[in-house]
Amino acid sequence: MKTSRLAREAASIAKTSELVTRRQTRSFATGLNAFSANSAEASAAKQEDTDDDSSTLSSLSSSGARDIEDVAGTSSARKRKRGIATPGATVTMIEATTTISPRKSVIKAEDASPAKIKKGRKQPAKKVVNEVGEVDIHPPANWEIIYDAVQEMRKKVLAPVDTMGCESLAEDTRSPRDKRFQTLTALMLSSQTKDTTTAVAMSRLQNELPPPGFTLEGILAVDPVRLNEIIYAVGFHNNKTRYIKATAQILVEKFNSEIPDTIEGLISLPGVGPKMAYLCMSAAWGRDEGIGVDVHVHRITNLWGWHKTRQPEETRAALEAWLPRDKWHEINHLLVGFGQTICLPVGRKCGECTLSTRRLCPGAVAPKTTVVKKKRKTEGVIGDDGMGVKEEVEDVLVKNEEL
Repeated sequence: MKTSRLAREAASIAKTSELVTRRQTRSFATGLNAFSANSAEASAAKQEDTDDDSSTLSSLSSSGARDIEDVAGTSSARKRKRGIATPGATVTMIEATTTISPRKSVIKAEDASPAKIKKGRKQPAKKVVNEVGEVDIHPPANWEIIYDAVQEMRKKVLAPVDTMGCESLAEDTRSPRDKRFQTLTALMLSSQTKDTTTAVAMSRLQNELPPPGFTLEGILAVDPVRLNEIIYAVGFHNNKTRYIKATAQILVEKFNSEIPDTIEGLISLPGVGPKMAYLCMSAAWGRDEGIGVDVHVHRITNLWGWHKTRQPEETRAALEAWLPRDKWHEINHLLVGFGQTICLPVGRKCGECTLSTRRLCPGAVAPKTTVVKKKRKTEGVIGDDGMGVKEEVEDVLVKNEEL
């Protein structure tokens, strides 16, 4: 009787093993192994109180179904596993995180290619002693190539200085004397102020000052409080209000109601420094007696390696030692616009600059590239309806140095 019963059980197990022969995926097989381990554990707990015949049958069942349970069926009979969920609960069985190959999954957020950015070699101006013993200044070897390249780039992009520079803000309908005074005032307002803001303040002065309007006499007549309200948008407007009022008084008393026509005379005015004086001489009087060096000229020429200076006045002296005089006036306008559009103080656009691609700029930097990596998360879940596989793909922002 016992032998016949064992034979029937063995035949039933053999028939079941033949039906479960299909090929399974790795995630499905792993989850099913866990499910089988859970079922085997439950059946083992029930069969602890049965007779020797049932114990023998349980052993045959585990060994006959190795195509499905593999290792889990045999190990569960010997030692009970802890933490295995019962059917009906949704449990994460697999939590595998994989990263797709960067060649396929990395998405560049910026179009610029760092490989194209190459630094140039510094070629500063050199001091050479001639046969007579005098010191000659030889200009940077590639300065003309750089200068011409910047001029070409400036033709393609309109900068704020092109339409709102101090030279173009004076009223055309005014007399030459009044236009010169307005140019000087615009330069005084432009200190530590953007060109757009300076242009707005100049427009208000031209439209809101009472008769005779924006002239030397009009500035002398206006109340300081009202003048401060008009130029309120510019930087350090309180100081500039005092400077403009004091300058108007000095012009009447010392310069015959005209702006000075010398660098020394212009620098003697309150709030007027060397940069303003040289620019005013060029714009108001048409005489190029020096280079007006502002923060853009100072920063960019040092970036190119033309010299190594700490102050704008040092930069002016270094440039005037070798730069042709016919470029003294235009270099300020050229580099200010270049610094406003491409070679910005913060976030330089080296990817758009031809000096970088031609290896002419020693200060060229490759842009930081933000990338996105795709991460795949696969989970095996057990529910009331049986085994299932859940897969999620998410985009994760990572830094370039983390790749």
